[in-house]
Amino acid sequence: MNERNSPAPGANGRANGPLRGLRIFDITRILAGPTCTQLLGDLGADVIKVERPGAGDDTRKWGPPYLKDAGGRDTSESVYYLSANRNKRSIAIDLTKPEGRELARRLIGVCDIVVENFKVGSLAKYGLGYEQLRDEFPALVYCSITGFGQTGPYAPRAGYDLLAQGMGGIMSVTGETDGDPLRVGVAIADIMCGMHAGLAMLAAVRHRDLTGEGQWIDISLLDSQVSWLAYSGMYYLITGENPPRFGNAHPSVVPYEVFAASDGNIIVAVGNDDQFARFCGFAGAPELARDARFRTNEARVLNRDELRPILRELIAKRPSRHWIEGLEKRNVPCGPVNNIDRVFADPQVKHREMEIALNHPLADGRPVPSIGCPIKMSATPPAYRYPPPTLGQHTGEVLEELLGLAADEIAALAERQVI
Repeated sequence: MNERNSPAPGANGRANGPLRGLRIFDITRILAGPTCTQLLGDLGADVIKVERPGAGDDTRKWGPPYLKDAGGRDTSESVYYLSANRNKRSIAIDLTKPEGRELARRLIGVCDIVVENFKVGSLAKYGLGYEQLRDEFPALVYCSITGFGQTGPYAPRAGYDLLAQGMGGIMSVTGETDGDPLRVGVAIADIMCGMHAGLAMLAAVRHRDLTGEGQWIDISLLDSQVSWLAYSGMYYLITGENPPRFGNAHPSVVPYEVFAASDGNIIVAVGNDDQFARFCGFAGAPELARDARFRTNEARVLNRDELRPILRELIAKRPSRHWIEGLEKRNVPCGPVNNIDRVFADPQVKHREMEIALNHPLADGRPVPSIGCPIKMSATPPAYRYPPPTLGQHTGEVLEELLGLAADEIAALAERQVI
């Protein structure tokens, strides 16, 4: 585990990353928006996470499991929340109160980006919609993440990952051929939408830097989901037919799936005909690579139902290690199907620092593990400056630093329950 200490109080977690100097007013919660802003925070952006006083991001309570304190007791922070909220500063502002909305506008005035995931039109009620801010802040980049977008017949609807997966088609191609459609095991529609939002925001900032012009970004879960149907979507668009489900197999590459070895499951991912010939030689069945039914990938795809039982019988005779080590030496892609514990024990995952740790105040300052950023950069690598913040942890700090409010002014706002 690679331990990174949190900044000392008042140090402000100054960043040296490629997005240093970029400040984000983040009014998102759940997963799509927080995933986006966590990644931008990893790359050096100053992310101001704006939450409801006394409640905060809904996912703080999406447990169990929860973070444990030093005594092994549950804290108020869920594992779900911890997964998408590091490198942010949390401030609590009541946007339903005029003073809260005024504070928000003042903070937006010193930010580059606003990102929100309220239902369509909700923030306009508080004077914080894009159309109400654009004249005052013409260089502002404003990103709205919704279930279905700002336009169209579904625009007023609330959107959730499971709905997007179902309506967007990915469930129809996930699962066994004769089984039920299945959702992906993580909220992948939310996560990919967050990735698209982050890319769009950086593109808009580049445009602003060139022209001085801000803009409104309209990102939806459904649009994002449809876009990454990728070759499955193209299958339908070109053929006019719905692609079938193949379980763990690949629709256009064979063999490329999970097989049961004598002691557990492995993956064999043969990408070309030379690899198939080497696989067959190692498996003691070189004649398969000469068989006209299996000699080429096209033939193997057409005759998969004949080839698969032959390969299953061959692979089941030997343990996983035999196949993984032997095929690796012959440059035939092969690997295990890991449970999560084995993922984080894997030497490659360890070497790439995909498990990190941040000292968390609710854990009495002890290091709390987290999943590392996958982006590796030679000059400006990601940095882990803040653990996922507690609700309103940085309210006073941010109001003093960005708006110049004195301690008595901040105390008065708290007394009036504005913050």
